[in-house]
Amino acid sequence: MFSRTYGAAIQGIDAILVRVEVDVSDGLPGLELVGFLASEVREARERVRVAIHNTGIVFPPKRITVNLSPADVRKEGTAFDLPIAIAILTAFGHLSQELAEQTIFAGELSLDGRINPVNGILPIACCAKENGFSQIVVPVENETEARLPGELDVCGCEKLTEVLDFLRGGVRQEHDRGSGAEAIERAPDFEEICGQRAAKRAIEIAVAGGHNLLLMGSPGSGKTMLAKRIPSIMPELTREESLELSKIYSVSGRLDHVDTLLKKRPFCAPHHSITQAAMAGGGNRPKPGEISLASHGVLFLDEFPEFERRTIELLRQPLEERRITVNRVSGSCDYPASFMLVAAMNPCPCGAFPDRRVCRCTQNQIRKYQGKISRPVLDRIDLFLQVAPVDYTELTGKGKEESSTEIRGRVCRARELQQRRYADAGILMNAELDTKRLEKYCFLQEDGKEMMRDAFYRYNLSARAYHRILKVARTIADLDDREQIDTMHLAEAIGYRRRENE
Repeated sequence: MFSRTYGAAIQGIDAILVRVEVDVSDGLPGLELVGFLASEVREARERVRVAIHNTGIVFPPKRITVNLSPADVRKEGTAFDLPIAIAILTAFGHLSQELAEQTIFAGELSLDGRINPVNGILPIACCAKENGFSQIVVPVENETEARLPGELDVCGCEKLTEVLDFLRGGVRQEHDRGSGAEAIERAPDFEEICGQRAAKRAIEIAVAGGHNLLLMGSPGSGKTMLAKRIPSIMPELTREESLELSKIYSVSGRLDHVDTLLKKRPFCAPHHSITQAAMAGGGNRPKPGEISLASHGVLFLDEFPEFERRTIELLRQPLEERRITVNRVSGSCDYPASFMLVAAMNPCPCGAFPDRRVCRCTQNQIRKYQGKISRPVLDRIDLFLQVAPVDYTELTGKGKEESSTEIRGRVCRARELQQRRYADAGILMNAELDTKRLEKYCFLQEDGKEMMRDAFYRYNLSARAYHRILKVARTIADLDDREQIDTMHLAEAIGYRRRENE
């Protein structure tokens, strides 16, 4: 007796279709699992056997062989329990083979036959849709998540007996999954920050073009407050961005089973003691790291020089390619990493420089402290800003500050202009421009070329820094609704590179 049904294996943030094949034959009774399996999948042998027994189904002692194909793809997690159980029951004639082959199954079995929720249901549902399946059976807690891709008949079940009733054409049980109402949370707003107009202007430029930003200033000058308010001026997530971000959080086990697609841009602020694996992703069972969890949002690294040097250096690839590849013995995973880097640091170990009335750091100590950030990493940052302490009159004044809503309106208009301009290029922001397109979209007049030539030699710029200045100038021109980059746009963009070469 032979049967087949389908599940899916997670690779990165996507899923690969897996055939669950079962053969029942005469011989020494037993249940054997094969197909490049992790330990938790091999342990499904006992969970499935006992769960089927406790549902009241008894079948004669036979030799049962279960193969998860393709055999060269590693299977991890507990989501294969349900498809293995269904394939075994189909092989013994308890279910129709035709129905079992039209459905993808995912879920972990308890010994009493209950179906527990699992991570990664969203990519599994996307895999089912892409491979032409009409329905998917998942734990009831994952039902809302499985409905996100659309065009699938989703059945959420609490027990194995419910799955059997559903496949036999019985009445589908309805479950109370909660209202899914979100708690109302007031986001931090820029109008709460007194003064700091130069910093707000730099942040507006950075967000409008998707550029990376480094804030340098003494403790208490407002660097962290400014950074936390950046998501409030970012445009809303598109459907594609929301789906990709939800996949990342689903695979990581951070997607709420009640909520639908993620609609807020993430703000990730890991502590400086974070390990390389936690930042980049990976582990024995690879999961996305902070770099990927910040996709389409902000990765904020406070106290930048305090991070381990190798942790900072691993930012090089994702900052350039907007993806990160994690290689392990069992294979490699490719994770999205399209984030906006915002870093903050003090100018010296004590934080008081250049106020020599307080700062006692030597020039050698200052150079050593700032030198913890390598030139290749600094080259990948577009704007450098010195955040000055807030003046007393600004701190105690009653003047109305510009709100995040007003700033966001200008940012959205600049982003819309960029999307129209690059509609045929497959990019969304100026920060994504490649060298070939720079010549077309960042064309300079003769006076602009002369200004860039002077800046290139005066500040000892690299080719990468030169290109990033042009991208920032393009964004400043977009905020002014100008098609041509003028010298004033270029001069402001050059001004944001000066800190690196002081």
